[in-house]
Amino acid sequence: MRCLIKILLFILFISFNQQLFAQVCTGTLGDPVVGAGTDFGNGASAFGNATSGNTNYTYIAGSPNDGQYTIVKSTAGLNQGWLQDITNHTGDPNGYMMVVNANFNKDIFYQATVNNLCPNTTYEFASYIINILRGTGIKPNVKFTIENNGVSIKEFSTGDILEGSSSNWVKYGTIFTTPTNVGIITIKMTNENPGGGGNDLALDDITFRACGPTIIPSINNGQSSAGICEAASGSFNLAASVSSGYADPVYQWQVNTGTGWNDILGETAQQTVVTFANAIKGNYQYRLLAAERSNIASANCRIASPPLTITVTALPNPIASSNGPVCIGSNIQLNVTEGTTFSWTGPNNFTSTQQNPTITNASLNMTGDYTVTASSNGCSRSSIVNVQVLDPVVASVGASVVNLCEGNFKQLEAYGGTRYSWLPVEGLSDPNISDPFTSPKETTTYTVTVSNGACFSTAQITVNVIKNALADAGEDLKLLNGQKITLNGKVTGDDVSYYWTPADYLDDPTKLHPIANPPSDITYTLHAQSNLGCVSSEDDVFIKVYPKIVIPNSFTPNGDSVNDTWNIPAAEAFPNPIIKVTNRYGQLVYQSNGKYKPWDGKYNGKDLPTATYYYSIYFNPDFETYTGWIMLMR
Repeated sequence: MRCLIKILLFILFISFNQQLFAQVCTGTLGDPVVGAGTDFGNGASAFGNATSGNTNYTYIAGSPNDGQYTIVKSTAGLNQGWLQDITNHTGDPNGYMMVVNANFNKDIFYQATVNNLCPNTTYEFASYIINILRGTGIKPNVKFTIENNGVSIKEFSTGDILEGSSSNWVKYGTIFTTPTNVGIITIKMTNENPGGGGNDLALDDITFRACGPTIIPSINNGQSSAGICEAASGSFNLAASVSSGYADPVYQWQVNTGTGWNDILGETAQQTVVTFANAIKGNYQYRLLAAERSNIASANCRIASPPLTITVTALPNPIASSNGPVCIGSNIQLNVTEGTTFSWTGPNNFTSTQQNPTITNASLNMTGDYTVTASSNGCSRSSIVNVQVLDPVVASVGASVVNLCEGNFKQLEAYGGTRYSWLPVEGLSDPNISDPFTSPKETTTYTVTVSNGACFSTAQITVNVIKNALADAGEDLKLLNGQKITLNGKVTGDDVSYYWTPADYLDDPTKLHPIANPPSDITYTLHAQSNLGCVSSEDDVFIKVYPKIVIPNSFTPNGDSVNDTWNIPAAEAFPNPIIKVTNRYGQLVYQSNGKYKPWDGKYNGKDLPTATYYYSIYFNPDFETYTGWIMLMR
């Protein structure tokens, strides 16, 4: 029972303390008075700038000791006896707060002076405070003091601020009314408990502002926010109920479009109407100022209602597209770029709520405009795409196989569409027309793709290249009279016939390799003819027939006109034979160069004696040099 009584007494104590630090404005506040408070700013660095002139504590950009403070984003990494995850009370990750390690003596955490306040006006002086100790220790106790021309007119102490969690920020403060002789107001926050083993705290959002009746604004007698779509038109009724408190209240509506609050001229009642025509996207805030008549023009002496917000929502910008044109039987793919919800309509009673619907098995009655209405945040806009469904393409060619003589041109023909593409492109005059000329070197099968811009089909045509007849009679030949020789003819081409002319001395002139036995020089012609009407050709081969070579081995130059000269009949058939005769000593006794002249058995005009002589005979490069002996007899 005694334990239960202690718990109840502790709860009553906590409740009393809550009422003690809750002596703040219960009505509506005005804008913070400039220079009479701070939120310590924000930035990218871990530590912020010192609040010069507002405290008699010493600044340090690190963990403060007794009598020091820092401006910091977080307690992480500071004194390990402190909670390590405290950040400024607004939750701004870049926002700063003031962390104080209290001095052993009473000192000023923060102070500022205020001018241009109105007399007989209620103000609130407040700050968010948190005990940052991780364990137990001396608890912070902060006194709020307001002085008028150096004379204290109001004091308030928070009492001991208990340890808690890192989110245990509490707003402490007091309200007061300025005297009739209001002059320079000084506001102070001081340390009431000694430092040392504890009394460490953080401060944030120190404010000083007017406090007045409660203002409850609404839009169209309902919510605090409303919306309208971009480019739309509409009106909104703004109204505010104001509780009693001012003897002679006056009002002023203001608007903020992102550049600050500005008076709406002439709007000084508790109600006003805001009209949009062709609304421009953005956030529009409205509030009602209230004050005593003599104070309404002073920003330091009036209160401002919570803002009402009218949001002009940007219209979505949908762009409809498709994979069209498409062929009958294929799929239509519709697409739209932007929006949250969608509504499609189109030909053949088509509807869909998908963003990118697919229509299968397209038919001609699906041709036309497809409209999509895309909506986002309650606003919508439409876009149209036209889809053409085309008849299928049937590709055809004039003939599937055509013959073409080698080296000639042939015009191909394809039908059935508006666009044509031929492959391969080799040999074509233009691969992108319906009727190109072709001159391939080899037999080629061409594939033509015929389309109408969406549908396509293919056809093939084979160009059979007929090789021309080409005759090759071979190299010129040589033989001795009485010999036989085989002609080495060659013929190429497709479907070719051939024969030799003249047929004289040939065993068969229709053979490619006939046997020839001509008695004298002769030229044979090989004829190659294309049986398909392509180019024919012919080629010649010359056969040189040399006489049979007989060399006498004796002669009797005795003047009886019988065998008086050494005569070689075959030598007369050669233009430049070289014939030499020597005696047994190797002495040259006869030589014939050029046209052959028979030897009469004389040397330098004198008869040579009977003896054996030796000869060498050169006819031409086709023959080896003949050597041997002859007997000269008298």
